[in-house]
Formats: sequence, structure tokens, C-alpha cells
Amino acid sequence: MTGRILGTGAYVPARTVENQELAKVVDTNDAWIRERTGIARRHVAEEETTSHMAAMAAREALLQAGIAGEDVDLILVATSTPDTIFPCVACEVQKEIEAANSPGFDLNAACSGFLFAYQTAQAYIQAGLYKTILVIGADSMSHVVDWTDRGTCILFGDGAGAVVLRAEEGGLSFHAAHSHGTGGDVLTGRSRHRKDWEEPKRMEETFLHMDGQQVFKFAVRSVPEIVEELLKQAQMKQEDIDYFFLHQANKRIIEAAAKRIGAEISRFPMNLQEYGNTSAASIPILLDEWNRKGLLKRGDKLILAGFGAGLSWAGSLLEW
Repeated sequence: MTGRILGTGAYVPARTVENQELAKVVDTNDAWIRERTGIARRHVAEEETTSHMAAMAAREALLQAGIAGEDVDLILVATSTPDTIFPCVACEVQKEIEAANSPGFDLNAACSGFLFAYQTAQAYIQAGLYKTILVIGADSMSHVVDWTDRGTCILFGDGAGAVVLRAEEGGLSFHAAHSHGTGGDVLTGRSRHRKDWEEPKRMEETFLHMDGQQVFKFAVRSVPEIVEELLKQAQMKQEDIDYFFLHQANKRIIEAAAKRIGAEISRFPMNLQEYGNTSAASIPILLDEWNRKGLLKRGDKLILAGFGAGLSWAGSLLEW
């Protein structure tokens, strides 16, 4: 059995922050940001919580799939920015969508999180434990960004994306995931759930810190490698893949990865210009956008690939 995507959903806050607005806070400008990242704006939560965004995306996915909350067997939420430690975001979603029969839990693999959750869902389905699983990626990155740090504040936004998986016979399902803990110090954010976090030095550590150059090198190396790993598993060539849905972190990263893979950039959908890096939400938001525009058709071969803190990276090859 394979988990086939029956429906997608997404939610982003109404509040947008344009590049010109950031130029009033840090030493930057619209042209500089666009040239180096491809980002024009990002959506930033004001009243919305991570749980609220996740629930809104879940509702949209269920509505499109024609499935009621009570028919969901399991809820998985990938997030590194929950609004509460407990209850977990998945339980908050379960309450909001009235999925009374569904257990749920969160997992954290940062920007790779959605793919780790998607692969977990596939494993449950293939094991025969659950038939209908709601997989959500949701993050409020604006809560952990230092808005005076030009190197990070220009990159991130908030949002949530969701897919409904239903067990079906046939289809493609190939997966790979990796972690490299010794490289974790290039992208960090300390917890505020410590007794000394309010001390000035400790408080500064609770914001996101990134060695941009090292993350770039890691991303442009790891994405082509995991694509090659998936193609080898499936005994396919890159020409057999219709689209590559990569984590929406930086336009330059996607362009560099496409060049190494040897595929036309037109096969790499992008929407980071509108949303920035929404961490675990970026791939499902992009999937939902393309799905609702009718740009994906049954039988399309897709590779989803993400990378992020940990360091972690993951990829899945599937049939739409």
C-alpha cells in the first residue's frame, strides 16, 4: 500500500512584510535581497499561532479530499516553532477539525520536517496501521528571528501547508533521509524553556543563528545527492521526473541544485518570492499552490527534497 495525496491545503497570515519595509530596520534594500535570495516579501503572523495556521491548512486539505475530520486516523505535524510545548500542535489541530478518532503528535526536523513527517506517514500506511493520515508542516519563524540581523530576518516567513494521504494500491513510494549532527552548529536556536534564558547573553542565543555560507554549501551538495539516491532506488533517470519540489529557502540554492542535477530550471517550481522560507511549511504550501492551479496531473512523477537544521535532509519520490 502507498499513501496517495488526496487533498492539499495551505494558510499564510494576511500581514505581509515587503523588502522595502525591512530596509527601514536593517542595512539592506529590495534589489539586494532579490538578487541574493529571490524573495520579495514574506507573510508574518500577528494574532495567528502555529496551531491556528496548521488547523486552517488542515481544513482546506480535508475539504478538497472530501474527508471529514472524524475519518482521519492520524495527525502528524512538523514544526520547530510550536506555540505551546504541550499540548502539541497535532492535538490542537485534532480539536479544531473535530478528528475525535485520531491520535496525533509533533516532530521537529526544522526545514526538513515536512518530509520526515511525510515519510513517517508512509511507513504507518505501509505497515497497515493507518489508512488516512493528515500531514502538516507549520512554522512561525518570525517568532525566532532577530529582526535586527540582516543575515536572517530577510529570509523567513510564517505559514502552514497540509496534505491528506489515503492508503491505495500501487503508485511510487521511494524515500531517503539523513542527519549530520556534527554540523548542527551552523544553524541554531536555543530553547527559551531554560531557567537562565532571560539573561542577556542567553536570550540572544534563543534567536535563530545561521552561517549562511556553510548552509548554502550544504544545501547545494545534499539536494543533488539525495535526488540521485532516490533515482537509484526507483531505477529512474532525472529525465523521468516531471517536477522537483525543493524546500523554498533561496533561489540561488534551487538554481545551483538544478544545475548539478542536470535538469531544466523550469521543472523546479518556486514561490519563495511571495513567502520566503517558511521552514517545514514551504514544500506543502508550494504543492497546494500548484495543485489548486491545476498544474499537477494524475501520474506526474515528483521528487520532494528538503534540507535544514540538524543538519538534516530528506527526499521522497512519488506519483501524483
